Amino acid sequence: MMPDLLATDTYDYYLPKELIAQFPAEKRTASRLMQVKKKTGEIFHRRFTDILELLQEGDLVVINSSKVFPARLFATKVTGTKIEILLLHQLKENTWQCIARPGKKLKSPQWLHFSDNLSGYISQGNNEGIREIQFTCKTDFQEEIKRIGHIPLPPYIERSDTILDSERYQTVYARENGSVAAPTAGFHFDVEILNALRNKGVLFSEVILHIGIGTFRPVKLKRIIDHKMHSELAIIPKTTADAINLAKKEGRRVICVGTTSVRSVESFWLEGEMQSGSGWTDLFIYPGFNFQVTDALLTNFHLPKSTLLMMISAFGGYDTIRKAYEIAVQENYRFFSYGDAMFIED
Repeated sequence: MMPDLLATDTYDYYLPKELIAQFPAEKRTASRLMQVKKKTGEIFHRRFTDILELLQEGDLVVINSSKVFPARLFATKVTGTKIEILLLHQLKENTWQCIARPGKKLKSPQWLHFSDNLSGYISQGNNEGIREIQFTCKTDFQEEIKRIGHIPLPPYIERSDTILDSERYQTVYARENGSVAAPTAGFHFDVEILNALRNKGVLFSEVILHIGIGTFRPVKLKRIIDHKMHSELAIIPKTTADAINLAKKEGRRVICVGTTSVRSVESFWLEGEMQSGSGWTDLFIYPGFNFQVTDALLTNFHLPKSTLLMMISAFGGYDTIRKAYEIAVQENYRFFSYGDAMFIED
């Protein structure tokens, strides 16, 4: 019987907890790489360093250069109760959108104390628990956040952040502060392998998509078409738009590193060409989507029932991706942010 590709449960799968990577590989390039052929359904087990063989001269690789900032803060109420705050994005000077945990202990607007230099007045939450907080800081705000903030590791990494995470929960090419979750497919590249690819004639272009908290959240409604996609700010520089348009004209592959790069470029493809500019995108990609830009995709292994798994099922084909995930579990691949990689191509 054909699976119902619009049913959320269709994107569930069995994953032993021990396969969820809690720490990064010893070296960025030491991860495994599953190569998936879309047209034939063939699957090959490789090492990430084989990307030097899989990418060819003239390929245009699109990377997301958004940078994770230490958005996880700890505060106390006037009563001494401890509260965790996750900053989402800046609304205006000194004012941020955020969520609070545990939210039930913040039933009314009030002041929170973060440090001797930083305090904030937080609002009540809306139906989704989103709040606003207005900060008062005696020193430079960004420097204070850098000093007291923590890397916002995803909830499936069941430990506190460490010094290691400040380096490894970040791509080596991250430069634009704004994400509360990392574009994790890029974790596997180090400077040496990037240089080797450039020397081979592989081209690189940047987009910026600041990743929000919605990336962690599974689809909870029974029908995926009823799911409201979270919005994220995407920026396509003119140089990137020009490079993509030229690659398409010349018949060269456009290869996206990560689902955030895919969302960015597919959102800005209008009237038969790549547009430059910035804007909020709530593009939800699931089976049936017609990809206009992306020819191949490097990605990690994603959560059950997540919009990211739905996207790669649309790109690689549901049956092929389902089979790939079953094999990944059998072969003890490492899953999620600090896990192994998958390269999907024709």
